Amino acid sequence: MNAAHGIQSYAWLLVALPALSAAVLLLLGKRADRWGQLLGALVPVVLFVYGVLLFFSIKSETGEGRERNLHLFSWVPVGGFNVDVGLLLDPLSLAFVLLITGVGSLIHIYAVGYMQHDPGRRRFFGYFHLFVAAMLLLVLADSYLVLYVGWEGVGLASYLLIGYYYTRDSAGTAAKKAFIANRVGDVGLSIAIMLMFAYLGATDFETVLHGNGLAQLSSGVITAIALMLLLGACGKSGQFPLQTWLPDAMEGPTPVSALIHAATMVTAGVYLIARSAAIFDLTQTGRTVVTIVGAITLLYGCICAFGQDDLKRVLAYSTVSQIGYMFVAVGLGKGVYAIGILHLLGHGFFKAALFLSAGSVMHAMNDRIDMRRFGGLARVMPVTYGVFVCGYLAIIGFPFATGFFTKDKIIEAAFNKGGVSGWVLGGVALLGAGLTAFYMTRALVMTFHGRRRWEDDVHPHEAPLVMKIPLVILGLLSLVGGGALVFGGALQHWLEPSVGESVEVGVHTISPTVLTLITLLVVAFGVAGGIVAFGVRPVPVLQPAGSPITVAARRNLYADAFNETVLMRPGQWLVRGLVFFDNRGVDGAVNTLAAGLGGGSGRLRRLQTGFVRSYALSMLAGAAAVLAVLLAVRFS
Repeated sequence: MNAAHGIQSYAWLLVALPALSAAVLLLLGKRADRWGQLLGALVPVVLFVYGVLLFFSIKSETGEGRERNLHLFSWVPVGGFNVDVGLLLDPLSLAFVLLITGVGSLIHIYAVGYMQHDPGRRRFFGYFHLFVAAMLLLVLADSYLVLYVGWEGVGLASYLLIGYYYTRDSAGTAAKKAFIANRVGDVGLSIAIMLMFAYLGATDFETVLHGNGLAQLSSGVITAIALMLLLGACGKSGQFPLQTWLPDAMEGPTPVSALIHAATMVTAGVYLIARSAAIFDLTQTGRTVVTIVGAITLLYGCICAFGQDDLKRVLAYSTVSQIGYMFVAVGLGKGVYAIGILHLLGHGFFKAALFLSAGSVMHAMNDRIDMRRFGGLARVMPVTYGVFVCGYLAIIGFPFATGFFTKDKIIEAAFNKGGVSGWVLGGVALLGAGLTAFYMTRALVMTFHGRRRWEDDVHPHEAPLVMKIPLVILGLLSLVGGGALVFGGALQHWLEPSVGESVEVGVHTISPTVLTLITLLVVAFGVAGGIVAFGVRPVPVLQPAGSPITVAARRNLYADAFNETVLMRPGQWLVRGLVFFDNRGVDGAVNTLAAGLGGGSGRLRRLQTGFVRSYALSMLAGAAAVLAVLLAVRFS
């Protein structure tokens, strides 16, 4: 026990090491160019090894002992109110630590090869480590206020990484779009923290989530806190209505896309809701809104993925959809939070494999990523093709691949909710499985099968070994990771101290076996549809007009147009009106007063002639006026 506590007492290194390495890489300048990428790959590996040690040190303990609060220092001591900075080591936070550092290590190693010839790779790894440090602080924080610091750090680092190619206008626009959308969500999180402080007098998890004060709050206050937390989660996780920034984040280097979409940033919203399970369990309205948001985003991501010819954008919209599944799970409330976390962990495996495979293709095709210009790559890039197939099988829920064990459990839990809402949520989740199979089959066929549609200057080839090794590991995890996560329900039950008890075996709306067969049948239809539409027919090199649905999907269902029409342009008009009022109203009044005083003083100045006779006449006139007034008052 003492040895375990000794290991746990140094958990602050999980945040300090990447923060320190980021400072070294960013501040030493060109002196770190030679060895910067080695430091960039080494630090996450060290963090992962230490994360594994922490995991087993907590796992070896039982009951309430599976939680350790590590106090670091007092941040805001004001009278009787103190805000302490500390770390919380429990099953939920350590599950995220292993995901962030484990998958993050593989992405960092892959990035060594991917960024080999990039002159700014030192800066890239510096931003990467800043991102990891902020994300680890977010998931390890023991209070909402400390979590908020990591939350803002993730937003800053994502802005820097998405806009890494700052000479491209599209990258700058995408970075600003992500930053603004996240700021909208951040306002929601900050309001939730203010409400906690106003009504509970604290922001730490122990008081807010496990104290007696929460149960004594009115349902309106609890619902308001839950909805504000949800707004923050929507911003970070790219959920409706703040989802449009996530596909544009593809402007960053592919390792950035993999890190943001697979293992870190987009999972922060799911973590926030799962961590706040005690709050959402007390508000049916809050949970209902979470499931509605998840269901809408799930279908939105699937439909938009249909119309994309950019392979990375297809995967980006699939992330939007898969996070929607997780929101549906955590929105179902007690007993289902752990299932959402399981899918989140599995998604980290197969989505990282898919993104890094796409990066390998992009690396081999002279940075081109248009699937219409691919085809036939399976024969010249067999390793990349094999890894992509592993990720493909996992995301569509092929039997015994990762998605089969995680995503299908969400579909089952949605139907088990019962009632009309259960059937609607289950139907949406089931439909999403079929649509996912269709658009992922489309991506697989257009990229790796069919005739070669390359341009003359392209000579595709496999990536170097430093990129292959992470690819192969992630491909294997995509196939067997789900089984390892849910084997015997071990991890699901291990998460119970953090997110509540797992789903109890009881009455099912649909028999699990029957539902599994229905789901596989729906997936099979999606796969067959994708093969018929894009495998049997030749893929056009030029983009056809398509149906109205296809056109709408290419334009992300006009979400950007809606935001511009409803939010941006009215905002512009409001600002212009306020500027006009400020210029002509406020400034006009000040300028008119100044001009009046200036003109009047100029005219009065003319009376100062310098002649004594003029002053004597003025004094005589003034005296006469005073005398006249006195006489008028006397005889009135």
